[in-house]
Amino acid sequence: MDQERFRFGSFEFDASSGDLRRDGLLIRLQAQPAKVLAHLVHHAGQIVAREDLHSTIWGEETFVDFERGLNVCIAQIRSALGDESTSPRFIRTLPRRGYQFIYPVERIPAQAPVEPSDEAEPRTFPWRTFLACVAGLAILIGIAASTKWRRGSHSSAPLIVAVVPFDNETGDAGVSRFCNELSDNFVQQFAAASQGHFRVIGNASILRVPREQRDLAKIAATLHAQFVVLGQVQGGGAQTRILAHLIRMPDQTHVWVVRLEQPFDNPFALESTAAREIAQEFTSKLSDPAIRANLSASPSN
Repeated sequence: MDQERFRFGSFEFDASSGDLRRDGLLIRLQAQPAKVLAHLVHHAGQIVAREDLHSTIWGEETFVDFERGLNVCIAQIRSALGDESTSPRFIRTLPRRGYQFIYPVERIPAQAPVEPSDEAEPRTFPWRTFLACVAGLAILIGIAASTKWRRGSHSSAPLIVAVVPFDNETGDAGVSRFCNELSDNFVQQFAAASQGHFRVIGNASILRVPREQRDLAKIAATLHAQFVVLGQVQGGGAQTRILAHLIRMPDQTHVWVVRLEQPFDNPFALESTAAREIAQEFTSKLSDPAIRANLSASPSN
C-alpha cells in the first residue's frame, strides 16, 4: 500500500502504517483503532455508518462482539486525540447512525525521490560512509548493552493493566447497558490518565468471557498483565453502589478498592463521574514507587 499521510491540528497520521504522532511524538494506537481512524479520516466530513465500519474493518465473515469492539476502538481513538464525546473536536457520534470526522484534514504529499546528478564527481576516500559505519556500530553496541541491562531489570518493563467489564449485581437486567458503558468510559479515562506510564487493555476477547468462566490467572498470563481491574455495580432503585478493585497479579493481592455510592437518577453523569474518579485513584496508586517495588518482588507469571 502506498504511503498515505494526513494532518489534522497538531496530529499527523500515517494511514498505511497506523502511526499517529502529535507534534512529532508517537502516540501508541492498537491495530483495530488505527484502522477505524484511517477509515474515518479517509471519509472526513462524511457520516460513516457503523455497518460500513463493520464490513470494512472486521469483514462480513468475522463473528465478534462488533458493537462493543467498535465502542472500545472509538474510546481509544478519542483518548489518543484528547477528544471528548460530549464536546467533540475530532469525532462526532450520531446515535444509531455512525460517526463523522469533523476536524479539517490535510493530505500530506509524498516526497518526490531525489534524482541522481549526471555530473561526475572526483573519486576520493568515502570518509562520510566510513564515519557513518563507525557511528552505526557504536549505536548497535549501545543498543545491545541497553537490552542486556533491561533484561536484568524487571522494573524497566512497561506495566500492563487489564480491565474486566463491570459486573451487574443489581438483579436488574436493564442496568447491564450502564455497566457496559461505564466499562468503556473507564478504559478511555484510564488510558488517558496513564500518560504512557502504563498500558491499558480493555477490548481483548478473553476479558469478555462470562463471569462464571472468568480466570484471572489466565487473563494475566495471556495479556502479560501485572494488574487486573474488577468492577461491580450493586444496589438498585434510587441508590447505586460502584466498586472497583485494583488487583496485583499473579498473587491476586488487592492493592486498592474504590467505593462510590450515588443516586441513579442521572446514569450518564454517574457513568462519567465514576469512570474519572476511579481512573484518577488507580493512576495515583500505579505511580507509587512502593507498589512498583512490591511488583518486582512478587512471583513472576
